[in-house]
Formats: sequence, C-alpha cells, structure tokens
Amino acid sequence: KDELNAVPMTLDGQQVYKITDIIGSEPDLGVENLKGSGLIAGETSAAYNDIFTMTVVLGRTVGIGAYLVRLGQRTIQKTTASPIILTGYQALNKLMGCDVYSTNDQLGGPGIMYSNGVSHLAEPDHLRAVIAAVEWLSFVPSSRGGLLPITDIRGVDEIERPIEFCPSPNTPYDPRYLITGCENEDGKWLSGFFDKGSFQEALSGWAKTVVIGRARLGGIPMGVIATENRTAEAIKPADPADVKASEAVIQQAGCVWFPNSAYKTAQAINDFRTEDLPLIIFANWRGFSGGQRDMFDEVLKYGSLIVDAFVAYEQPVFVFIPPYAEIRGGAWVVLDASINASVMEMYASKGSARGGVLEANGAASVKYRTKDLIITMHRLDDKLKSLDAQLKTTEDTGEVVSIKAAISDREKSLLPVYEQIAVQFCDLHDTPCRMKAVGVIENDVEWRNARTYFFWRLRRKLAEFDLRKKMIAAADVGRGVKALTPLEASAIMKGWFLETPGMTAAMWSDDKVMLQWMAESNHLLEDKVIQLTRDCVVQEVYQVMTAGGNTAVVGTSGIVEGIARACQTMNAEEKEKFKAMLKASLQL
Repeated sequence: KDELNAVPMTLDGQQVYKITDIIGSEPDLGVENLKGSGLIAGETSAAYNDIFTMTVVLGRTVGIGAYLVRLGQRTIQKTTASPIILTGYQALNKLMGCDVYSTNDQLGGPGIMYSNGVSHLAEPDHLRAVIAAVEWLSFVPSSRGGLLPITDIRGVDEIERPIEFCPSPNTPYDPRYLITGCENEDGKWLSGFFDKGSFQEALSGWAKTVVIGRARLGGIPMGVIATENRTAEAIKPADPADVKASEAVIQQAGCVWFPNSAYKTAQAINDFRTEDLPLIIFANWRGFSGGQRDMFDEVLKYGSLIVDAFVAYEQPVFVFIPPYAEIRGGAWVVLDASINASVMEMYASKGSARGGVLEANGAASVKYRTKDLIITMHRLDDKLKSLDAQLKTTEDTGEVVSIKAAISDREKSLLPVYEQIAVQFCDLHDTPCRMKAVGVIENDVEWRNARTYFFWRLRRKLAEFDLRKKMIAAADVGRGVKALTPLEASAIMKGWFLETPGMTAAMWSDDKVMLQWMAESNHLLEDKVIQLTRDCVVQEVYQVMTAGGNTAVVGTSGIVEGIARACQTMNAEEKEKFKAMLKASLQL
C-alpha cells in the first residue's frame, strides 16, 4: 500500500518529487475516523427500534459521543462534570476571540440538557445514576416482544381497591396525585391510580405542562402521560456569546399543548413503544397553543408527531379523561382511538368528564347568540308571551310604547339566566353518556373504580394481543393469501369465543370472562391457530395451482419441486407417512 503520492518535477536543474497526498502508514488518521463514527451513529439509530437503548453519562461526552447520546434517546446524566457537548468551551472561546464561556457545563451540563429534554434523568453521583438505570430496566422486557416483567405487589398495595384521591372541580392540582396518590391535610394517605411507590417520572425538567413516566398497575409495568393543569414556566437562558441576550421566562398555561410539550408527548410515546409497554394517558387538554410565536416554533409539526407515534404503537393504549377534565378540538383529534383502532381505546370518567369541539361557553356564544336567546325567551316565558299577545291586539299608541318597554325590560332581566341555560344546554352535549352513545369512547368509568377496571382490561388486552400475534403469524404463509390485520384477527377470535357453548356477545365485553375463557380454552385455541395456519397454506396452494396461464404452470411445478426436496430430507418412516397422507387426500 502506498504511503504517499508524488509527481516528478525539476527544481533548480535537479529531478525531485513533489508530494501531492500523504496517505500514511497507519490507519485511523483522518476521515476514516469520521466514517467509523457514521457507522456507529447509523447502528445506534437502528438499535433504538430493535433493542432497549440507554446512555448513562458519567463524564465528558464530545462530538459524535454527544450525538450517540441523543440517538440512543434514553439518557441519564450525572449532575457534575458530565457535559454533553459538540465543541469544548476553550475552542469556542478561541473561535470568538475572547473568553465567553468558562466551563463546558454552560454548553451541555444538566442545566441545558436536562432542561431541553436530551437528558431524561439527572442524578447527583455515579451510584444514583446506576440505581436509576436499574430501576428503569425493571420496567422493560428482557427482549423486544418479550413478556412484561410483572412484580408481586402483595404487602405493598392491593389490586382491587378504590382510588381515594379525587380532584375538585375548578381547582388546580398536581396531576401526579392522580398517578401516585397523596396525603391530605390531616396526614391521611389518599391512594392513586397506580401501585403505591411505583411511579418513576422522566423528562421532568423539560416541557413541564406534560408529565410522563413509568408506573405499575397491579404489578404490570405501563407508560403514563398526564396533563399539567397548572401554569408552568419555560426558561430560555441567556447566551453569554450574545451581549444583547437576556434570560426569557415564558408562562405556559395548563391544559394546553405547546411546541415543547407536544414534542415531549410524542417522544414519550415512541420511548414506551420501543420498550413494549402498554400506555395510559390521563388527558385534560383544551387544545394546542396556536399563537404566532408557537406557530412559528412549529407546534403544528410537533403535534402531528403525536399521531405518527400512535400509528406505530403495538401495545394497548388507553386514553382516559379523568374527573372534571376535558378534551377539546384539535387535542381530541390527535388522541382519538380511530388513529390506531387495533390498539387504542378511549374512556371517560363517569359524570364529570367532558369532550367536544368547543368548550360550553364558546359553543353557546356561537350557537346561541343574543337574538337566538330572545327568540327562545318569547317561546318559553309566560310573561313575554302575554305581552306579545297584548301587543298584537292593542291599537293605542301609548299602550304600544308601554308594552314594548315592558318587553325590553323583561328581556334584559332574563338574558343572564338564559345565557347560563344556553351554556348548560351546550355542556349537556359533551357528557360521557353522549360520547358513549355516539361511539367515540369505549365506556364511561367511575373514577373510584378505575384502577380495578383498567387492571382487568389491561390483562385481557395483553392476553388478546398475544393470541392475535400468533394468529397473524399463522396466516403469514405466502404472497397469495392476504395477511390478517390486527382487527381481523380480533374478529376471528371473537367468532371462536361465540362458538363456545354458553358464551354471548355481551360476555365478550366482560374482561374477566374473556380471560377465564382464554385460560380454560388454551389447548383449543392452540389447535385453532394450527388449523388457521393449515387453512392459509391450503388457500395459498389452491390459489397458485388454479391461477391459470403461466402462473399456474410455474406455481404447480414449484410446489412439486418443493415437495420433492422436502422428501429428500425425510427418513423412511416419515416418507411412508407422507405417501399415505397423499394417497388419502388425492384418493389415489
């Protein structure tokens, strides 16, 4: 191998060589390093969808190392001496010709990376970082598509227990209390939705109008997303390199998706998807922030990422509207179960949850304007109806003026009452009962009993999805037979359920009955999956051999050749059995 390239030339009458390229005698001197870095980056990006990826940053991470941290997505960063940077502060100072930065932490410390969502967790030392990593791993299956690590909660919590914490109407509260529970003013513990002490929050330093994390429901690990209903602050630090810059503190209202919180929601869904976790969302969004700044900051782009993340999800997803919460307009659109009907279901807290295009006040102001309210008054109010009748019959000018004045006074006195009635009337169109009646939610659930309901629903869905995967794999035998979709597999499963003596369509919706049927019919279901595979193979062969034309000729010869090759691998006993099977089937 040449170590350099040179061309001959004459210099001062002497024959010399001019070096044009230095290749070098050792590898890894220049751009080949970057090629290797690109290879690592590509493999890390692909690994995120194939395995569980996590980075624990315990020291300085520079250049491609910083990109690998982000490509692995899940990051735990030590709070001291562990910056994630592209270029060191000394190099930047030289570039700008003055000492602007004093440490690498100004560029990529937890104050930056934990606050912008690159780092999911920030821990004070090595030990706490490793403990956090192990706790995170405890929620994740040992391999992609594997069994969820279910823990025994006996002695810690009970599965079938009521939820004691309940929010109050029109009162801001910490949404984590829905998840974890809390102590009341008397020091008494009020239990939450998940197992006591199981919730592990992540990304809490970034986009604080959304809360995300992992928790356990009856020992089953789940991803959880909740809406912050209180006002939060987003702080943008001042860059020392810009002398005119100043720290910006932005107030963000609760129950609204902003660009950063929409992105956080989408990223959390993708993380849960690649961890094979079922997901529950405690939804309380009035919509997306659509002001000029947020539109410029790409709220539309990040909001659409939520839909993309749901479309790719494969485990059960429950969207639940908790007590005194609401989903409106565009927020409903990106959460609707029809986005991925094979895995998503929507629920609402019985009685107090709300959902609709506009809030009741907004709908009333559009649908029931003042002129419409006045028409309604004249239709319903006895006094106004009497005055209208008098106005029609009287001919005296003075009396007409008097009656019109009385009508105007009556209208003014009734208007505030009728405005409230209009709001209430619009509100009655947004109740859980109507949502269920029009088929946009699966069920309305009493909040106090929601833990028990969703535990059994989750167990049923996990068992159903496991059988469904086997059915889809069984039907995937060739190009001629259309592959089963998840919804088609569930429909076939329902048919098997209804074929069982004593089972009815109403029982299909009972999660405990469904789980008991699957347990008692385990061997029967395995036989049915095998029969499904056989039917699909039969259909594939039949379609090939009866296709007509060249397809049938080539397909038939291919089937015969395949059988011949398979026979060569059989022993004598297997060949005899196969021959007997052929004779019986073909009636030879």
